[in-house]
Amino acid sequence: MTTKQVLALGAAAISDALGKRGAMDHDMHCRSANPGMVGPAFPVRIHTADILMVAQGLSECPKGHVLVIDAQGELNTAIWGELTTFCAERKGLAGVVIDGAIRDARRIAESRFPVFARAVVPNAGGAEYLGEINVTVSCGGQVVRPGDWIVGDHDGVVVVPSERWDDALAGAKRIVDAEKVIEREVRRGVDLGSLIRISEKIEQKRGDVLAPQLRLAKKP
Repeated sequence: MTTKQVLALGAAAISDALGKRGAMDHDMHCRSANPGMVGPAFPVRIHTADILMVAQGLSECPKGHVLVIDAQGELNTAIWGELTTFCAERKGLAGVVIDGAIRDARRIAESRFPVFARAVVPNAGGAEYLGEINVTVSCGGQVVRPGDWIVGDHDGVVVVPSERWDDALAGAKRIVDAEKVIEREVRRGVDLGSLIRISEKIEQKRGDVLAPQLRLAKKP
């Protein structure tokens, strides 16, 4: 699928197709003007509050990939800003996801380059410590391996294991198609509850609750 087709499915449907999994933490917000992001992950792990390996990771990240930065959730030191956003966009990266903070928020908010991060803060990081590039990291509560797929939109960020990418997209398409059918029927005046057979499900749940009590009542 093309990037446009994947974004049309949406992060939510892809998460559903993964068994309602894969979503990064709720505070991994898009900080730029464009949340639409699809690409394989290029993960970087940095030392807390230090930007030395951010620049190196940005330099090595291939075009079309998402730079995923494990900043260990540090919220009081920015490790990304206006200049790195500009460089990443010029290089043709698909986006950046930061388990940490950014600054230069006003200019980033005007950018069409997808930037997801936990927080915004003025303080800048140092540039002294080594980290690791293109290794498995933890970002936004999810494990991200090199080459795993990253999808971002207005709902947030989803991580798709590379070996499940095709199945996840096929499942998401089935979900979206089914929802379109439901929407069409609702527009025709059909009740949503009847379409998804909610009464049957409620009765089944009630039966599941009562069954143990009935079995106990039948004992001599």
